[in-house]
Amino acid sequence: MSAPAPSTLAIVDAEPLPRQEEVLTDAALTFVAELHRQFTPRRNELLARRGERRAEIARTSTLDFLPETAAVRADDSWKVAPAPAALNDRRVEITGPTDRKMTINALNSGAKVWLADFEDASAPTWENVVLGQLNLTDAYERRIDFTDPRSSKSYALKPADELATVVMRPRGWHLEERHLQLDGVSVPGALVDFGLYFFHNAQRLIDLGKGPYFYLPKTESHLEARLWNDIFVFAQEYVGIPQGTVRATVLIETITAAYEMEEILYELRDHAAGLNAGRWDYLFSIVKNFRDGGAKFVLPDRNAVTMTAPFMRAYTELLVRTCHKRGAHAIGGMAAFIPSRRDAEVNKVAFEKVKADKDREANDGFDGSWVAHPDLVPIALASFDAVLGEKPNQKDRLREDVSVAAGDLIAIDTLDAKPTYEGLRNAVAVGIRYIEAWLRGLGAVAIFNLMEDAATAEISRSQIWQWINADVVFENGEHATAELARKVAAEELAAIRTEIGEEAFAAGKWQQAHDLLLQVSLDQDYADFLTLPAYEQLR
Repeated sequence: MSAPAPSTLAIVDAEPLPRQEEVLTDAALTFVAELHRQFTPRRNELLARRGERRAEIARTSTLDFLPETAAVRADDSWKVAPAPAALNDRRVEITGPTDRKMTINALNSGAKVWLADFEDASAPTWENVVLGQLNLTDAYERRIDFTDPRSSKSYALKPADELATVVMRPRGWHLEERHLQLDGVSVPGALVDFGLYFFHNAQRLIDLGKGPYFYLPKTESHLEARLWNDIFVFAQEYVGIPQGTVRATVLIETITAAYEMEEILYELRDHAAGLNAGRWDYLFSIVKNFRDGGAKFVLPDRNAVTMTAPFMRAYTELLVRTCHKRGAHAIGGMAAFIPSRRDAEVNKVAFEKVKADKDREANDGFDGSWVAHPDLVPIALASFDAVLGEKPNQKDRLREDVSVAAGDLIAIDTLDAKPTYEGLRNAVAVGIRYIEAWLRGLGAVAIFNLMEDAATAEISRSQIWQWINADVVFENGEHATAELARKVAAEELAAIRTEIGEEAFAAGKWQQAHDLLLQVSLDQDYADFLTLPAYEQLR
């Protein structure tokens, strides 16, 4: 008697989309189902381990480098695999979601790399998940164009040798994809995004002289990197491409991962392309993990935490040293400024700040950096050109002068700045405006001349939560309380209504966004990720 055929993936509660059959093929869904069977149990164990580690941090209010992996750090003999030609020069990378217009603009931007984002810059509506995949395949097949219905402006791809190399970012491990289920259980969003993209495009990218390259978000430990490595090994064998074809860059955007950078590279060494310094999520992770650690862990306004803060310098310099010691690329943080067509003075000040930030990164030894807008590509390019010249990277700069102790990474109290009342107002304003757009399916949103993504909303609500629970007193004498947060949020909602008018207000999701921000900012039971309750409301 033969074994019963394995169950197949079911598409649940999803309106049909144009051309979805090109993405959701039987063969692709079979592959995703196999990833789910093989790897979701380990993913679930690792999510549980995150909770245990967080409880330990709550108990001790400290972190240290792992004693059990000291041998990996001490062994100078190992290096990551050499970078493929398409990823050897990464001096400027542009980030953004995979809608049709962005796909064309990002590929045409002049950046060396485009981070094609299914994570924080994309609200995971079914439409964004499926059509984003379609847009990437269409781009590789050069059958993509776009005409803006409002401006009638048309967009088309430049010649192939002028296009950015795509590095795709799937969702983090914590998110499910409710529209794809196996035996009634949702598949992790990370496996859906990775699986569909890899299955359809791995060989296609090899034929184009590139490969399936990934950014791995929200990683918290080397064991999570090991899980990804095992997924890569399985996937390459499944579709019949050489081991080591996949390359992954890991975002060091959690405080726990900052203590395991070498171990993360070691676990992925046959597939590792580098590490990236993800600033806002990193600050969010510090607040999340040390939220009950007392006054010495209270962060000031987010805009007061610059990359020159001692604990941020420790983090970025350790990242450069670690990457170069192991032959990996070190990629710097985000320049989130959005140029204004109306205000030349705003542009002048912002461009100077972006230039200073990118000059510092290039001089610190980074091999490249991120921007959020095509107009910033030339600025970042100039900073890295000045240091690199004709060289593709500066991995030969080993930064052996850098020495970072465990305590340096969490020395938050080395900052002079304190939380301010204006900082509270800004956190509320940005939080409401971002969440409202996210609930409408937009993950990358221009707010107050900055390109914001989900990490922004996370730091906003986390700071409100932390300031209230630490009983912060602002410079105007007011205490951070739930009542004050509600008052500020009500004022912000009224200001938005006045600003955009009654009709636009009624058509949006403003009250819903206001309520959700207050829920995740004021609940004593701190939600691990804002996007978990938000996803329940995303339709």
